[in-house]
Amino acid sequence: MVDQFVGTWKMISSENFDDYMKALGVGFATRQVGNRTKPNFVMSVDDQGLICMKSQSAFKTTEVKFKLNEPFDETTADDRKTRSVVSLDNGKLIQKQSWDGKETNIEREISDGKLVAKCIMGDVVAVRTYVKE
Repeated sequence: MVDQFVGTWKMISSENFDDYMKALGVGFATRQVGNRTKPNFVMSVDDQGLICMKSQSAFKTTEVKFKLNEPFDETTADDRKTRSVVSLDNGKLIQKQSWDGKETNIEREISDGKLVAKCIMGDVVAVRTYVKE
């Protein structure tokens, strides 16, 4: 299951995130804030297997609740309205977001005790790394 992802994770590094946000079509002002923000990533699972992923920062907190492999509507931190689905594949939590004929993937995995999130849009890849609090 997703137990290894459960907990509160603090961002320690973010690489290429500005280019990723540009590829998504995020405007300049929002990118400036996004580049300065170091959100915590919080994940929990309830008794029914409903997964909750939260991104918390002084700028904005977003939260989604879902079951694995079941599509759901998501409003992202940059206000995109996406149809998303999260699956578990070889220990990676893969989140696919689709909107306006576009698609991005966020692949999260645990590596050396850290949570590594790869944000992929076309050939642009951003890597955000978190440690457990």
